[in-house]
Amino acid sequence: MKISRISLWSVDLTSHETYYMAEGKTCDTVKSHVLCLEADNGKKGWGEVCPIPHYLPAFANGVPGAIEEMAPEILGVEPFGIDAPMRKLDSFLQGHLYAKSIVDMALWDLFGKASGQPLYALLGGRTQADMPLYHSITCVMPDDMARIARQAYATGIRQFQVKLGADADWQADAERLAKVREAVGDGPLVYGDWNCGATKLQATRTGRAVAHLDVMLEQPCKTLEDCAAVRQATGLPMKIDENAYDLASLMHAHELGVLDAVALKLSKFGGLSAMRRARDLTVHLGAEICAECTWGSDIVTAASLHFAASTPRDALLNTCDLSSYVGPRIAPDCPSRKDGRIAPPEGPGLGVRPDLDILGTPILELD
Repeated sequence: MKISRISLWSVDLTSHETYYMAEGKTCDTVKSHVLCLEADNGKKGWGEVCPIPHYLPAFANGVPGAIEEMAPEILGVEPFGIDAPMRKLDSFLQGHLYAKSIVDMALWDLFGKASGQPLYALLGGRTQADMPLYHSITCVMPDDMARIARQAYATGIRQFQVKLGADADWQADAERLAKVREAVGDGPLVYGDWNCGATKLQATRTGRAVAHLDVMLEQPCKTLEDCAAVRQATGLPMKIDENAYDLASLMHAHELGVLDAVALKLSKFGGLSAMRRARDLTVHLGAEICAECTWGSDIVTAASLHFAASTPRDALLNTCDLSSYVGPRIAPDCPSRKDGRIAPPEGPGLGVRPDLDILGTPILELD
């Protein structure tokens, strides 16, 4: 069983509600890429990657070129022992982890289909039937964010990510956190996320203004050192996102005392193979994990859910159903949230069956 054909599609995903973040970052319509690796026995492995513009050192238009560059090293590969071909790709093309994540995901899907096992079984075994979701709230006016929080709470959601910093107003950010906290009551997890868009002073002023509340902060500043300064000044727990991308960054965050929780994202680490190693280290360091990716639809959501389902229960903070935030659904029969929780798809591999009518004509075909 060897890879004999590579197909790549580009799909525009449109957010159900325009998504505002710090420093002018927005998500409205974003380009996602879908990869199919077809083996010589007809089995197909699927992958997806969807970089948000200006968010990380990754961009959608880099995916086709990287896939074409890596194609000679992908064709002919056996989808077993996936670490070996991914190490080979790392030697062949340095960096571009976001583009490698889509290849790694498709190889794992093929591995699962060839062995007849769901992905969570190959990633360590299922630890829970379903997983808690968080709901991400776009950074708009505080009263509107409280309304969104109440609506999500009514569906069973009990974890809320409050986007901050869109207007660079620390007092407005404090009001956003306070009003969402009030809207969902005591108990649910509420955390404010600047996506690296705050200065130490802005984040510290916001954090001190809400220090009497039960809230957590997420990645206020661009460096781990500045995040550590904010944590020390506010006394609030910290979740790291953008600065967590390999084992060394996880160790550094832990040493600085800011690794209370961490977002492990497929496209940042380069796929499921690297994420397994990151998960093992994170569990050892005692931090809680948000299992997800940057953005996307059903395929990348399925990979995140399998990863979450195989993560130790007491180490999993939450996961994210990215496909619920955007349209179209690439695989419309994939799982949706229910009572604030979600389960991975059934069946071997990822368990996804993309709708070829939605995907349309491939932008790249290689064999």
